[in-house]
Amino acid sequence: MDSSTQLGNLIARYAELIDSGDFNGVADLLGDAAVGDGDSASLLRGREAIQSMFASTTRLYPDGTPGTKHVTTNLILEIDEDAGTATARTYWTVLQAVAGLPLQPILAGRYHDRFERSEGQWRFSERRYLIDLVGDVSQHMLSHLPS
Repeated sequence: MDSSTQLGNLIARYAELIDSGDFNGVADLLGDAAVGDGDSASLLRGREAIQSMFASTTRLYPDGTPGTKHVTTNLILEIDEDAGTATARTYWTVLQAVAGLPLQPILAGRYHDRFERSEGQWRFSERRYLIDLVGDVSQHMLSHLPS
């Protein structure tokens, strides 16, 4: 499988895991990365910190999911095969439908990702999320969005 496909699959895997409510899986996927929306000093690092952040901010419903679908588009990849590094920029939109909230977009923004290849496998080394649009997140967030 070529690098572009592998990197695209990592981005898609995140959406699959978060929408299934698998915060342990998200933490495994991002556990080697720095994650957040702020400057480098405020990024979360480590599997436990990442899992805790998702568990403390994202509402789960009786089916174990947040009732969301993360749609990721407009992928721009820049890959340095020789160095074993890559960057990606993507747009994301979060849709949600739960009791009392009809299907609607609730958040939209961009991911700025960095990747590194280790032992022949690509992995996230950094994920920054930039929030551009906020709708009704009352049925999604357990705490306030980062400022």
